[in-house]
Amino acid sequence: MKRIVITGLGAMTPVGNDPDSFWANLVAGKSGAGPVTLFDPQDMPFNIACEVKDFDAQSFMDKKLVRRTARSTQFAIAVGKQALADSGLAITEENRDDIGVMMATGGGGITEIEYASIEMTKESWKTVGPFVVPIFMANAASCLVSMELGARGPVMTSTAACASGHYSILEGYHVLQRGEANVMIAGGTESAISMLTFAAFGRMGPLSKRSDTPESACRPFSVDRDGFVSGEGAAAVILETEEHAKARGARIYAEVLGGALTGDAYHITAPDPSGAGATRAIERALRYSHLQPADIDLILAHGTGTVLNDEVEGLAIRRVFGEVDPQPRVTSIKSMIGHSLGAAGAQSAVAAICALRSGTIPPTVNYTPDPALGVNVVGNEPVHGLDLKHAIVNAFGFGGQNVVVAFGRYDG
Repeated sequence: MKRIVITGLGAMTPVGNDPDSFWANLVAGKSGAGPVTLFDPQDMPFNIACEVKDFDAQSFMDKKLVRRTARSTQFAIAVGKQALADSGLAITEENRDDIGVMMATGGGGITEIEYASIEMTKESWKTVGPFVVPIFMANAASCLVSMELGARGPVMTSTAACASGHYSILEGYHVLQRGEANVMIAGGTESAISMLTFAAFGRMGPLSKRSDTPESACRPFSVDRDGFVSGEGAAAVILETEEHAKARGARIYAEVLGGALTGDAYHITAPDPSGAGATRAIERALRYSHLQPADIDLILAHGTGTVLNDEVEGLAIRRVFGEVDPQPRVTSIKSMIGHSLGAAGAQSAVAAICALRSGTIPPTVNYTPDPALGVNVVGNEPVHGLDLKHAIVNAFGFGGQNVVVAFGRYDG
């Protein structure tokens, strides 16, 4: 098996528009939640979100491309360029055919579909612009990252709902293992804060009702949790074979050890309450990574803050790690950045990589212990000075798609 390493990071989030500020604000416990500004919530009781602030798309692309892309695609281009610059890798005519892109998304340009439909309904079909389809199509993100960076290797798009961004990292790992590329730019992106999605989620029931206190609304694993806060953003990593990275003298952040994807075969939105699929994903991720439960120091949880999701994830964690002493520490960054759907897993992966390098675990803010869950949550305050060697990141999507990836600190 080839060793697959991470040499570059990119992040666009509600608490920071680059990896350094993202990580610093996570450790500080800063919340990105506040009143919705991306649309007029009118009389909706669900009127808070974790929005990306002060995003300047023209810092990453020209004005013409800005006009012809969805916000989610703009995020993808931004983090792809950040990660590539961070890696120190130059894409040239000689290597571009062996550098691929997989930028996943849950909804693609869903908000752009909504806006175009509204305009067409108000006026005429002739108000629909000629670029609406390439703006909202899900693969626009991967394709435009490829075009902007000049990467001509495998270019793929996946959608696994809330597990999309994390699946892209796992599949990028597999592409490199198969020898189809030397480098993969992998991650997830999402911008789905709109009246349509809020109306739909509001009717479905998973949104937090604490609209009067946005910063304390999302409470993963807490006894008083009542739902998630919608988020947006993107994250990307540069994956390389260790051989390729060493040959060019790259700085290596961490190693991808393996991972697993399983299905619940249960319900289109609800997780299987037995936790069987999530448990199987964790167990297989460990097995494929040649790790034992006792090897895991940290779990970046899916941790949405909904009653059922946290209960099921807690059950899976107890099943796999219940006999381990000490228990692995668990944290959920969604308490600060909200749930960014297709970008969430990739954002958590960047956080896990930063944790392994720094020996620091960011907190799950707004935490009040729920004894029934029985997980070792890092609540409210960060933990510093740890010897962290291995972490897993969980991502569970609508339809019962469960993705777990194991990361290791790289010690050469």
